[in-house]
Amino acid sequence: MGENAVRATFEALFALTDLRQILRETKPTHDLGTEQKKKVREILEKVKRSLDVIERDLNNCQEELSKLGKIVNGIEVREREELFINIHPIQPGGRLTPEAMKALIAYGDGYSTCDWCRKPFRLDKIKRPPIEEFHAELAEFLGMDQARVVPGARRGFQAVVSSLVERGDPVIVSSLAHYTEFLAVEDAGGIVKEVPLNEKNVITADAVARKIEEVKKETGRLPRLIMIDHFDYMLGNEHDVRGIAKVGREYGIPFLYNGAYTIGIMPVNGKEIGADFLVGSGHKSFASPAPSGIVATSNEWAEKIFRTTQMVGDVTRRKFGIKEVEMLGCTLMGANLIGMMASFPAVKERVKHWDEELKKANWLVNEFLKIEGNKVLSEMPRKHTLTKVDTTESFDKVARTHKRRGFFLSDELSARKIVGEFAGATRSWKLNTYGLTWKQVAYLAQAFKDIARKYGIKVLE
Repeated sequence: MGENAVRATFEALFALTDLRQILRETKPTHDLGTEQKKKVREILEKVKRSLDVIERDLNNCQEELSKLGKIVNGIEVREREELFINIHPIQPGGRLTPEAMKALIAYGDGYSTCDWCRKPFRLDKIKRPPIEEFHAELAEFLGMDQARVVPGARRGFQAVVSSLVERGDPVIVSSLAHYTEFLAVEDAGGIVKEVPLNEKNVITADAVARKIEEVKKETGRLPRLIMIDHFDYMLGNEHDVRGIAKVGREYGIPFLYNGAYTIGIMPVNGKEIGADFLVGSGHKSFASPAPSGIVATSNEWAEKIFRTTQMVGDVTRRKFGIKEVEMLGCTLMGANLIGMMASFPAVKERVKHWDEELKKANWLVNEFLKIEGNKVLSEMPRKHTLTKVDTTESFDKVARTHKRRGFFLSDELSARKIVGEFAGATRSWKLNTYGLTWKQVAYLAQAFKDIARKYGIKVLE
């Protein structure tokens, strides 16, 4: 099956969506007028034609299909995940499960999760759909006491930092920290203090301890928070989070574990790590729609991070005591939340197979290194599926004289149905193999070798 089946599938889904709108317009009796019946018949014919195309494509009957039109106002149909192997560094862990896609269809209306909201009128207390149950299971899954869903990992950083950090407070971060960690500290009026990397581009516990002593000497006080990524976004290197958590306990400084690249793709247990706070990304690693994220903590900190409002209106005397301040009352809702919930069973299962994902990543890297001049900038062997590579002495040599410059590599990969590399980059760039099958990984490796051979780059066998 190929492009015809993909296009026909989208056409059928869009046609059924139009039918769904007619059902909405004619509720509750669904008595159709003449024009509506005509439109329904047209929709059914379109669906039947689409299904016929899929069946013919399954039987290798070639036919030319017109390109899918825009959804509306220039919004293209996104066919990337159906037509291409996508090695984009930040997208693989956020690919939706079929269940999450169904959740988007069924719960796409803005306040869909509020159908059965009852007292105490708070998102994480809704029982139908089982949102309250999901929050409890999520905390257990992460080895923590309490968890909340938020609009992205950045809002998790913000919730913790704004609860703990006051103006002028120093906060320890990695020198590979994501920019959103910086912004969370800046928003609270704090000051970031970066821990330098060692010769292997890794943050060690000893380096964190030295930085704490340096800050103490410089400011006369201890940092208010330590915030370190388990795996960073620049190199995909693993940092000593367990050792860092231990240092935090010795100094009495709480530790925030940044699991944007781990929670949802590999096993993570906050209490085993020694973390006070876990922050994860739904759209990066939890097979969830964007924006979505997770913040979890122990009971020791829950009352502070999930504090409820105490404010009272001076005229109306109104108060909203059940609403959590850092969550702004209710956080992630609608299709984003239900999508995360729908993917949860698959996520719980897939973290058990992290070792297999690492085998595929390391096999691909080893094949990639058979191309003369290719290098890996990330630590080896790979401990994560996100890898930064250097092709300055291979593909970039071609780019220097090619009429398309660095875009020649994107052209060659696209022609082989591979996307996701940084378009135009032929020096250092990142790729991610997470979620690919062994067959797809083998195809990817062969594609890189074929491109190298095409341009006279030696390939070792």
